[in-house]
Amino acid sequence: MAVMIRVELPQHLRTLAHVGQEVPIEVEGPVTQRSVLDALEERYPMLKGAIRDHGTRQRRAFLRFFACQEDLTHESPDAPLPDPVVSGKEPFLIIGAIAGG
Repeated sequence: MAVMIRVELPQHLRTLAHVGQEVPIEVEGPVTQRSVLDALEERYPMLKGAIRDHGTRQRRAFLRFFACQEDLTHESPDAPLPDPVVSGKEPFLIIGAIAGG
């Protein structure tokens, strides 16, 4: 059964995909970071390689993932996302991290 997930993108990815801040993504099966990102890259192929490395499929260093005010960046990509994200009440956030020093 497919569900609609709300995904918020940082400015540079919005520009690349020619979309607004939030995009609805249809996800089949378990709703995990991996399934959401797979569906996002399928719908917006120009994002392939921008969020995850082409070869390793690992998250790019300057991106972080959040849901329900929790940092999910270092969680398993196959862990289920929180129920409010699955129900569409809360968005899955992809945030551009800032390096400094």
